[in-house]
Amino acid sequence: MTPVDAHHHLWDTAVREYAWMDGPWADPIRGRFDAARYASAVGAAESVAVQAVMEESETVELLAAPVAGVVGWTDLTAPDVAERLAALRSAGPLVGIRHQVQDEPDPLWLARPPVLRGIAAVGAAGLVYDLLVRPRQAAAALDVVRDLPEVSFVLDHAGKPDIAGGVWEPWAAWITSLAALPNVTVKLSGLVTEAAASWEPVEILPYARHVLETFGPDRVMYGSDWPVCTLAASPAQVLALATEAVPPGDRNAVFGGTARRVYGLG
Repeated sequence: MTPVDAHHHLWDTAVREYAWMDGPWADPIRGRFDAARYASAVGAAESVAVQAVMEESETVELLAAPVAGVVGWTDLTAPDVAERLAALRSAGPLVGIRHQVQDEPDPLWLARPPVLRGIAAVGAAGLVYDLLVRPRQAAAALDVVRDLPEVSFVLDHAGKPDIAGGVWEPWAAWITSLAALPNVTVKLSGLVTEAAASWEPVEILPYARHVLETFGPDRVMYGSDWPVCTLAASPAQVLALATEAVPPGDRNAVFGGTARRVYGLG
């Protein structure tokens, strides 16, 4: 099976600084991880490259890469955000916008009026807004999805549950609440790096299956999270784990249909 990969990254740490790579733990993912290396490691026929630094220049570079779509970055609080979005769309296959909310010290950053106006502009431009949050930002994320029903949201990495700590609640209830809102879908991605270093499928599968049971296959999409995933697993292991979690009858949606529809690929 060659799935649509709805979430991976491309970067070169010799060219640009990625502040979140803040220790020796990130050494294996420093260097040049370009489209050719991605094709060799993952080989998805269609993929979505996702921003990894809050700089428009990175987004412009991603828009020139051989990918089906780009979830980029722009300053949501800028007065000219609509014009910025239009300029980025003209530069390549922009399908969405993401801000690294998980790194914001204010857990209510998403609820700030200028941010809400920016996200509304993303929706008005026909783009998706990717939610990158940790549990401490979960309440704000739920409120934003409720407050902006006209915007299509995608939750990255299933909301980054604390799998290593074995934490189930309140994450599971939050996922159920999000799933009740029709304007949000979720990525089955990034779970191996939320688990313990010596993870076993039995530790991760309950989280993946809860996502599938609450959202349904038409609102779940697969992502490799390459090269971050390589800190904990090979791309083949990530795909095998996701395949084990998804029933055969649901795989066409999760591994292709949902991403193509939500992001408008092709």
